[in-house]
Amino acid sequence: MAEVAKPLRLLAQDAEDLGVLSAALQDAVAKIGDIRWDAQARTLTLACNRFRWEASGKRRQGERVRSALQFGDVTGVQARNLRRDAKGAVVELLSIGFAPGEEAPAGVVTLTFAGGGDMRLLVDCLDVALADVSDPWSTPRTPGHAD
Repeated sequence: MAEVAKPLRLLAQDAEDLGVLSAALQDAVAKIGDIRWDAQARTLTLACNRFRWEASGKRRQGERVRSALQFGDVTGVQARNLRRDAKGAVVELLSIGFAPGEEAPAGVVTLTFAGGGDMRLLVDCLDVALADVSDPWSTPRTPGHAD
């Protein structure tokens, strides 16, 4: 009987928690159009295809799963080297970091993408949720990184 994949459901409320989410999302791919900032709701949501690193050692082929990442308490968003008008352009997430601000628990979350793009989220506090929202599918390509 085939093993049923358990979907990830993770929350981050401090930098250590965010590091766990960053590791789970390394090499996730998304379209620019799948990144949405709702200034009124103070949320930034990213829909992506996450590589399931947690399952990669158990199978010959890797797996991806559709996931949603949402940041709450976002007061501002800045993007660099990301063409917001190119809604179909694909970006690859490399890491997510946090730098505390002058007044805790506020700070800056940085999403770093392959190719030199990044997003800075100004947050009043870390309030982040990650959830897998589909069944996984096989992929013949395992992401690789140059040393």
